[in-house]
Amino acid sequence: MKPLYRMFWATMIFFHSNDSTAQTEFAKGADISWLPQMEAAGYVFKDTMGKPKDCLAILRDLGMNTVRLRVFVDPNQDPINGHCSKAETIALALRARNMGFRVMIDFHYSDSWADPSKQNKPKAWDLHSFPQLLKDVYRHTYDVLSGLEEAGVSPEWVQIGNEIAGGFLWPDGATRNWTQLGQLLNQGYAATKKANPSTKVIVHVDEGNNIGKFNAFFDSVVKQQVKYDVIGLSYYPYWIRKDYTLTIEDLQANLIGLARKYGKEVMIVETGGEVNKIENTRNLLDATIRAVRNVPNHQGIGVLYWEPQGVQSWSRYGLCAWLENGQPSPALNAFKN
Repeated sequence: MKPLYRMFWATMIFFHSNDSTAQTEFAKGADISWLPQMEAAGYVFKDTMGKPKDCLAILRDLGMNTVRLRVFVDPNQDPINGHCSKAETIALALRARNMGFRVMIDFHYSDSWADPSKQNKPKAWDLHSFPQLLKDVYRHTYDVLSGLEEAGVSPEWVQIGNEIAGGFLWPDGATRNWTQLGQLLNQGYAATKKANPSTKVIVHVDEGNNIGKFNAFFDSVVKQQVKYDVIGLSYYPYWIRKDYTLTIEDLQANLIGLARKYGKEVMIVETGGEVNKIENTRNLLDATIRAVRNVPNHQGIGVLYWEPQGVQSWSRYGLCAWLENGQPSPALNAFKN
């Protein structure tokens, strides 16, 4: 492509991030759900030159084109473990969309964190029967997504649950009862497609290098006739206490195997490395992006960092990618490629 045409298409992608051209671009981005709380607390983000700047603009300058935003059902106001309400999510999604970012929505179906160790029901749903829970999932999903559509934001992706290797809405939707879990997932899918048929639905499992875990889970997905579009993976070498060099080949094999076996696109929706090991984290990101790009037939569609801007002194999260001087870690330069 000639330089002038390259400039033209880059401009079109930036201003029309939800069109078909943008959707063919490799997604590079981050979950930035802590951003409103950080800004409300007065945190000042700085660019690589040390000048104060909008965090989203900094991330865009680093090559990112996608944001992921989590949604809790009825969150409290704790600055670390709360927020992420429907209203806050819509406001941040609109702000990101207006800056050219593509948007992913991550439904936790809980009032706070949902992950492999906990998938607690929202308090308001706690005594609901299973038929009521099916309606809850549909209504909550559709309520948030229709609100986004009304605000002018069409999410490109929606996660039905967060890291659900053990299911969600325990105990009703635990994997020991796959028949019910399958129904819950399909309610989320139906609500998403009702809000916007073009939005892609992600089913998300942790430990992206664990080939056996993913095959067992998605074999059950097939058996229960769960509808979805994308396989989402988390990949955190830190949490399994192995350097990425010991697991990246398994991740690569898993990505290729999943795409081939299930005929779905694959995407790293969460990754991260230690903030105080800049070179190692940069190498981890380079290797992870390369692994996803290596999936044949363009079925590897993106890599997202989890809360890079959540500087450790504020978040107490050691896998952020922001320095204590307010500037982004050089590790994030991996997204420029």
